[in-house]
Amino acid sequence: MSNYVFLIDQNKTPLNPIHPAQARKLLDSGKAALFRRYPCTLILKRVIENPNVYPLALKIDPGSKFTGIALVTNQGNVIWGMELKHRGQQIKDALEHRLAVRRGRRNRNTRYRKARFLNRKRPEGWLAPSLRHRVLTTETWVKRLHKFAPIGLITQELVKFDTQAIQNPEISSTEYQQGTLHGYECREYLLEKWNRQCAYCGVKDVPLEIEHIQPKSKGGSDRISNLCLACHKCNQRKGNKDIKDFLKGKSDILNRVLKQAKTPLKDAASVNSTRWALFNILKSFGVSVSTGTGGQTKFNRIRLELPKAHWIDAACVGAVETIKLVTTKILLVKATGFGSRQRYQTDKFGYPQKHRPLRPIFGFCTGDIVRADVPKGKYAGTFTARVCPMSHGYGEFVIDKKRRSIKLEYLTPVHRKDGYDYA
Repeated sequence: MSNYVFLIDQNKTPLNPIHPAQARKLLDSGKAALFRRYPCTLILKRVIENPNVYPLALKIDPGSKFTGIALVTNQGNVIWGMELKHRGQQIKDALEHRLAVRRGRRNRNTRYRKARFLNRKRPEGWLAPSLRHRVLTTETWVKRLHKFAPIGLITQELVKFDTQAIQNPEISSTEYQQGTLHGYECREYLLEKWNRQCAYCGVKDVPLEIEHIQPKSKGGSDRISNLCLACHKCNQRKGNKDIKDFLKGKSDILNRVLKQAKTPLKDAASVNSTRWALFNILKSFGVSVSTGTGGQTKFNRIRLELPKAHWIDAACVGAVETIKLVTTKILLVKATGFGSRQRYQTDKFGYPQKHRPLRPIFGFCTGDIVRADVPKGKYAGTFTARVCPMSHGYGEFVIDKKRRSIKLEYLTPVHRKDGYDYA
């Protein structure tokens, strides 16, 4: 079943989300109209006085590459889900490319201004652009959902791993260590660090066991830097052997394991860097905000026997008694940005090929999702795609990896370009 549909009245007051079948009835009867395509939102053609709405819990599982978002009712029904794909690495690569170009330009003495040193100060709470992007895109979608749904609680996975408890198990009380979450924080950290596969043979999709790289019988410790994941066969074959004896003659695997054991988690570091910034932004919405840990999320998901997915993890964040997946087809969103500010489109050699003006052309901008109703000709029919309008009155489409040119007068806007791609 698809996501529930958001509903607002004529004054744009958020009402209870409705079932897709009920949404179709409202559209067919003319009582409502499509207000927004993504997320799918209907607007009633009348005002609802004193609406009887039930508050929803907005749950967020922030990640380095993907952020899961879910809307859950008081009964534990997940009625709406979404996975947001960030472009932090793309931003980082673009900034590094710009850095290389500027550095090369200065080295060639083709620019009068020298590089600046020690004359800039970063404000308190500064985040790198690739990290700030993750916070801002999540904030954007929380704002949208807050406008279209009656949200009464926001729950965020604030810490992915309790790294202090991992490094020093005696940092807290015995009840914490031997409670229901015992071992989940450490195991989840290792799963992320070792890419959910055996450190020695690389096998995936099998039960993995926590393994001491340097055996405790030979001076090894329980520190996280001395732990890895191994399948049952590799764990039994290694036993209490020294890692160098076990991997004798396999220097490439030995070097990889020792190197990976000491490397920090890049994705976990990015999440930890942005978690408090996102938490403070969520508190500014005037809604009660609660938090949970990654180990607690995984414990809830395994206890309820739910499959692994970002939006399902989001639904399992925090204190959860029961979860029922009312929806299975969710909204997949990819952050693409608004494109380059460069007005000239170039060929593969860098020479200008065509000009892209800033102003809309016949009411359309490059990247708008439109519906084309072509009455006749080679491309007769109806289809929906993104358009690249041109000043001579035609627009370019890419459908089935083929370019099509269609008159702009045949187009009807479906969703304006907003820096995201949807599926």
